[in-house]
This record gives sequence, C-alpha cells and structure tokens, in this order.
Amino acid sequence: MGAGVQASSRAAGNYKWIALSNTTLAVLLATLDVSITIIAMPDIFRGIHLNPLVPSNSFYLLWMILGYMIVGSVLIVSLGRLGDIFGRVRIYNVGFVIYTAASLLLTVDWLTGPAGADYLIVGRIVQGIGGACLLANAAAIITDAFPSDQRGMALGINNIVGVSGMFIGLVLGGLLAPIDWRLVFLISVPVGLFGTVWAYLKLEERGEHHRRPVDWAGNVTFAAGLICLMVAATYGIRPYGGHSTGWSSPRVIGLLTVGAVCLAAFLTIERRVADPMFRLPLFRIRAFTFGTVSTFLSAVARGGLMFMLIIWLQGIWLPQHGYTFADTPLWAGIYMLPLTVGMLFAGPLSGYLSDRFGARPFATGGMIGSAISFALLAVLPIDFGYPLFAAVLAFTGISMGMFASPNRAAVMNSLPRGDRGAGGGMNQTFQNSAQVVSVGVFFTLMIAGLSATLPAAISSGLRAHGVDSGMAAHVAHLPPISVLFAAFLGYNPAQHLLGAHMLAHVSAHNQALLTGRSFFPQLIAAPFKNGLHEAFAFAIVACLLAAAASLLRGGHYVDAEQTATPSPGVASGASTHPPVAAHADQAPNLHARSQPVR
Repeated sequence: MGAGVQASSRAAGNYKWIALSNTTLAVLLATLDVSITIIAMPDIFRGIHLNPLVPSNSFYLLWMILGYMIVGSVLIVSLGRLGDIFGRVRIYNVGFVIYTAASLLLTVDWLTGPAGADYLIVGRIVQGIGGACLLANAAAIITDAFPSDQRGMALGINNIVGVSGMFIGLVLGGLLAPIDWRLVFLISVPVGLFGTVWAYLKLEERGEHHRRPVDWAGNVTFAAGLICLMVAATYGIRPYGGHSTGWSSPRVIGLLTVGAVCLAAFLTIERRVADPMFRLPLFRIRAFTFGTVSTFLSAVARGGLMFMLIIWLQGIWLPQHGYTFADTPLWAGIYMLPLTVGMLFAGPLSGYLSDRFGARPFATGGMIGSAISFALLAVLPIDFGYPLFAAVLAFTGISMGMFASPNRAAVMNSLPRGDRGAGGGMNQTFQNSAQVVSVGVFFTLMIAGLSATLPAAISSGLRAHGVDSGMAAHVAHLPPISVLFAAFLGYNPAQHLLGAHMLAHVSAHNQALLTGRSFFPQLIAAPFKNGLHEAFAFAIVACLLAAAASLLRGGHYVDAEQTATPSPGVASGASTHPPVAAHADQAPNLHARSQPVR
C-alpha cells in the first residue's frame, strides 16, 4: 500500500514537470511567431517580389505583422471555453497540429506579388488559430498539474518564456531570413512535430470539465466586434486624405462603430445565455478582475515598446555606428537582448517568491519599475552610449518580469477548476488585444510627434544637399508613416523616399551623402525624439495605472477548490474540496469562494 502511494506521488511529481516543459515549448513557439516575421519582412517581400513600402501594399505589410496577433486575440476566449467543455488537453493538442501544419504550408508559397502575400496572410491566420489553441489552454494545464503553492514559479517560467519569445523571435528572424525567408516558418515544423507527439503521449486531462452547449451567438458577436476594432487600428495608423493618420476616415469610424455595437450585443447575450463563453461572473472575483485589468494596462505599455526600440535602433543608432541599413534588422534584435535576459532572470524568481509572499508586492513593484524604465529611456540621448542603454533595457526586462509571472499566477489561482480555461483565455485575450491596441497608439503618437517637425527638417536637409525645392517639398509632405516603415524594415529611408528619378538630378557627391549612413539618422533624430517622448509618456501613465490596479487586487488568494492538486482520475468529476466562506473583500465566484492562503 505504502509503496503504491509513493509511486503515485512520484508519478504526479513527474507529470507536473512534463506539463510545464511541454506547455512552455508551445508558448515559446506561439509567441516567437509574433515577432519572427518582423525582422524577416524585407526578405519575405523580396522573395515574393512585392515592395511593402508602396502605399497600396501597406495592407499586406500590416496584416503580415498583425494578422497573427489579431486572430489570437479574437479566438483565445472561445478556445479556452471549449477547453473547459471538451477538455483542455484535447483542444491544446489540436492546436499543436494546426500550428505545425500551417507552419509547413507557409514554407511552400509558390506564388508571387499580391497573390503570394495573400497566401502568406491566410497561412499566418491559420497558424494563429493553432497558436491561440495553445495559449488559451497552456496556463490552465499548468494550473491543473501544480499545487497552489508552486504555481507562481511554474506559471512564472511559462509566462516569462512566452513574453521573451517575442524578443527572441527578432534575433532568430534576423539570422534565418538572409539565408532563406522560408526558414522563419520551417524552423517551427520539426519543433512543432516533436511537441505534438510529446503532448499526445504524455499530457493528461486533470482538470474539471463538463459538456455544455456552445454559445454560438456570443462567439460570433465577440469575434465580429473584436475583429472590427483590431482592423480599425491597422487602418488608423495609415494616412488618409491630407491627414497623417486615418483615425478620422469614414472606414475607421465605421469599423469602430460596428465593433462597439457588436461588443454591446455580445455583453447583452452573455448576460442572458445559459452557458456563456465569456464568464462575466468571474469579474466578481477581486483578484481576477484587478489582475486582468493590470494585465491589459501592462500589455498596452509593453506592446508598442518593441516597435519603438526597433525603429530607434534601425533608423538612427545603428547606421550612425557603422551598420548598413540592410544589416540593422539582425543587430537591432541582438542589441535588445538585455531586455530578454532581464525578463528571464526576474520572471521565474518573482514567480517563486510570489508563491510565498503573494503577487501584490512583486506585480505592483514591477509596474512601478517599468514606469521608471520608460522615463529613463525617454531621457536617454538619441545617440546613446550602449552600456547605459543595455543597463536600462535590463532594468526594463527585470521590472516586466517581476510583474508578469506573479500576476499571471495570481489570476489563475483565483479561478475555480471548471473555469480555468475560460478565465485564462479571457486574461490572455485582454493581453493580446492590448498589444494590438498598443501598436496603434504608439505609432499614432509617434506620427503625431514627427508631423510637427519632420517636414521642415526633411525639406531643409534635402535642399542643403542639392535637391530641387519642389522635389524637397514633395518628399517633405509624404506621410511620416513611410519614414517609420522604411526604418522599421531596414531599408535606406532617403533612397526610398527620393527614388532613382530624384537622385538622378543631384551630383554624385550629394547622392553619396543623401544615401549614406549619416544623413537620414541625423535628419530624423530631433523629430523622432519628439515622437518618442509622446509614446513613452503614454507608456508611463499605463504602467502607473497598472501598478494601482495591481495594488487593489487584495492579498494572496487561492480559490477554495484548489487547495490540493487533483488526481488524474477527477478530470470530469466533482471537486475534491467543498466550498468554504470567502474573505470579506472577495466576492463569490461561480462554483466556490476564494480564501486567503495566509
């Protein structure tokens, strides 16, 4: 008898590490693909013979980057809810298959031009569906496998590897794309195959799930509303008419209106349907509500940071320090590694400590530290010394890691077993949606800052180097987004803006100066600093609000049903613990009540 109990205990102990390892691999793959195409974009577009900087092609550029993120934002809640109904491991395993198959299909794009771009966008959307299946259920699988006093460490490792994956993808894309752009998709295939087989053989259904009808009306209205809002963000940062952004265009206003109407209808449906996909009563759990609010605000602050740092490095700093524009995408990823290192160091450690002392001090302190780091980035000179820049990036990563892991663990700990998939998906949806919103906000603020001073700087700079006044005025009034996209993609911005026709009208000496490494970075430095201040000021406010929300989450709470890890045999059975009374500041959830750990 005793030997059997010990063997069962060892098996349970081994399983939790299997679950953590497999889900962490899956989350790394799913988040890595958010960014791996960003650095590879010039090589991808050259491979399909399409110029991404032609205004009519900006749709392909934006959707190649954001389409994967948008589909994840839209589907994660639904897929998490399906995990609660049909089994988290089952939906997770299906996600691995979809993700791997889509990655393989993306490598065999034989089309060119717009058709080739359409093929890749559709493939990325399918890949995003697989990634959403993985992200929607990974945290719930870990929560099912680990006891409550170890989840902070486990979810910390999983979450911070996922966040770091976005920055690792920058380096990986920069290394692989120059060899062959197809490698940025092909690399996921063998790893995905390994993860798929491993998951099917080793993962077990240990969570509680019940067969319930699917909330089709809620799914459709939620998806339609979120898609409209996300698409509006992609059009909002594009120029419209005589405006540098498109937020006032009828298309964007219409999309925002339809999106708001669909989401209002969705909330009405969710209040009346018997088995809603979006578990609104979960927001009566204080730890879940304020943890999710702080998740959203932190992602809003962090989401656009990667793009701003890439433009700063690729468009200004790296060319000024001897790198060609073609080489800047890879080196931008390499020079941003201190941010990833800081996250990887602080994430698991803060998750482990939060198991003992609660999430609130670490999550709140992490967001305050993030606000300080954004302030430090704002006061750095544009032509900074790299050791100082690296130190600020490392501090930023440590601060974000301090927040992400404890916050994720606290959110998952507050959920009852039967709603971990839906609740985790809801939290992940707020995070993914915030990243798309953040890109729109950061680019809009950056464009607003550039619009004030960039035209005059371009006009005077070009005329000083022999460009005709009329040509200089024409280039100066091009949308600032063209300059940002050129720098973002590693193109020579001056060469792109002027074109061969205009360059032919200036002397060879001036041609060399205009297309050299110094002209454009020096020209854009001051206007870029103005835009950067606007963007970082917004990020600071978002971080401080996230810190306030985290402070309001209450003490260290774990749902009463989670005081022990369920055994493999209770996958669809009743809870092993009866409900207990809630603490005074915790409202009751759907199945039980939350209780203080200490």
